[in-house]
Amino acid sequence: MKPIALFMAAAVCAIVPSASFSAEPAGPKAAKPEKAQEQQAGGAAGSAVDLLRFGKKTSDAAFGAFQRGLYITAYNLALPRAEKGDPAAQTLVAEILSRGLGVARKPAEAAEWYGKAAEAGIPEARFQFALVLIDGKYAGKDPERAFELMKSAADTGHRLAAFNLAQMLIDREPGPRGLERAIPYYEKAARAGLADAQYAMAQLYENGVGGLNDDAKALSYLTLAARQNFDTAQLDLATWLIEGRLGKPDYEAGFAWMKRAAESGNVAAQNRLAKLYVYGLGTEPDPILAAAWYIIARRVGLRDVEMDDFLQGLTPEQQKTAIERANRLR
Repeated sequence: MKPIALFMAAAVCAIVPSASFSAEPAGPKAAKPEKAQEQQAGGAAGSAVDLLRFGKKTSDAAFGAFQRGLYITAYNLALPRAEKGDPAAQTLVAEILSRGLGVARKPAEAAEWYGKAAEAGIPEARFQFALVLIDGKYAGKDPERAFELMKSAADTGHRLAAFNLAQMLIDREPGPRGLERAIPYYEKAARAGLADAQYAMAQLYENGVGGLNDDAKALSYLTLAARQNFDTAQLDLATWLIEGRLGKPDYEAGFAWMKRAAESGNVAAQNRLAKLYVYGLGTEPDPILAAAWYIIARRVGLRDVEMDDFLQGLTPEQQKTAIERANRLR
């Protein structure tokens, strides 16, 4: 059985926004895009509602119902106020309709309400309506107006708007100048807690892009994103720790992060976790678990010549046990 190369080169993932309307401005290119995961307020009964996102400072009956998951009640309370020109109510109605919360999903109608609230200056509405104008499906395409709305929302501290604006700046002006203008918005979104932006900042600092070059800051941003279950950040953080990028290797911590990424479904992490089990790095050697995790990764298309060789070196009984374990790990 040939020696196993511990890790392949780390994959750099594209950074792509996600929102109620799915228009996706182009950003840094990479092999496999990952969608940003942002739980919108009111997504589950009992979750806190960020009132400022709707342009409100205090709650009321409609927003209280929305927070408790009583979406039809929230809609019925908010709609009359929206029709009278209340921009916060218009934004709430738009969100309920765009996501189909308790009612049929009506993206075209939601777009109209977002447009009205955007004119009143509600940051969330401006962000969402900018996406509508980029996509063009529920309103005429208007890239310039979309850019203005996105920037307005970003400048108020809306983190997804800041992230999207950074993407748009790079798309509008490829090269160093566009990137230089985008970095402050990536950083704004990262400091506001958006995992995708934190991972973007880690990449920028790691690769010395835009004048940034600081592995310690890159590691800090990777850690922040990893703690939010951003699996690609967990994969990279595990690799840094195992390789000792900033000092002595920390195999146990690296193994723990790799396992979290693998369990979340990151295929590269599943393959690397298998190798950690082969070598006993951060854990006890376990050929069955090593084979099981590699089998899981291979089932979705990843092939590793060294791990194939390792798998073939197991006895038929070990291979059978590994397959059974892989079936339970799924």
